[in-house]
Amino acid sequence: MTYDPVKDRLGHLFGHPKLLPLFYRILHLLFLRSWYVRRQLRQLPSGARVLDAGTGFGQYAWYVARNTPDASIVAVDIKKDYLARARRCFEAAGLDHIIATRYDDVTAPDVEGPFDCILAVDIMEHLEEDVVVMKHFARLLNNSGTVIISTPSDQGGSDASESSEGFIGEHVRDGYGIDDLTSKLATAGLRVERAVYSYGPWGSLAWRLLIKFPMRLMGLSVLLAPLLAVYYVPVLPLGLFLNWLDVTRTNRTGTGLLVVARPGTSASAAKSLP
Repeated sequence: MTYDPVKDRLGHLFGHPKLLPLFYRILHLLFLRSWYVRRQLRQLPSGARVLDAGTGFGQYAWYVARNTPDASIVAVDIKKDYLARARRCFEAAGLDHIIATRYDDVTAPDVEGPFDCILAVDIMEHLEEDVVVMKHFARLLNNSGTVIISTPSDQGGSDASESSEGFIGEHVRDGYGIDDLTSKLATAGLRVERAVYSYGPWGSLAWRLLIKFPMRLMGLSVLLAPLLAVYYVPVLPLGLFLNWLDVTRTNRTGTGLLVVARPGTSASAAKSLP
């Protein structure tokens, strides 16, 4: 059983509007990429207008709405069932006036800019026409805006080392290198300001303990879910400590990549920065 079907199953399990906020907290706690993305989102200015490109469950749109004063968010996705669940949650929480959910394809977006921030968490690896999407991002940004991209790296991202497809499916590429992504963003008219590898040795171990093994267990049968409560008693503190180690250290390499870019071009590829 691979990652995506289990993810869909969890989305249905927590699909009630009152349960989704709890699910968001769990995702933010367990997934290391969320630690990196939220750290970057905390720098958003008051009143920021944000495009959550490929919002998925909606946890980052929710986070911005809850933590950035006077923010406005447009959350788009091509999965209508995901959007419908997120919309019901936002409406139940009284956030629908802050978060607009829209069915939209990022390869040909039908949204109006400019945005202060465009968030692209784990979508670039799904897109064949990635440079086209980056050009749309550059067009939709204001002159001082930022694009935040979180994606698997080419250092074992997508868990591709296990087999030809790996544990995580639906990807058209295994991941990016910093130089590769920097070059593509420059072609689109975006200059990389910050690029860091995530999921280094500590984070990769945390991924296996906190996410991979539990999801494989869930993939066998939902009836095994009660065992996870017992499993997480000793494992959760260790996994969270490993996540903290990953975020607080500079990884020379890693299976994840976090890039922040702004309008403009640079002649040289960006290097990993602390």
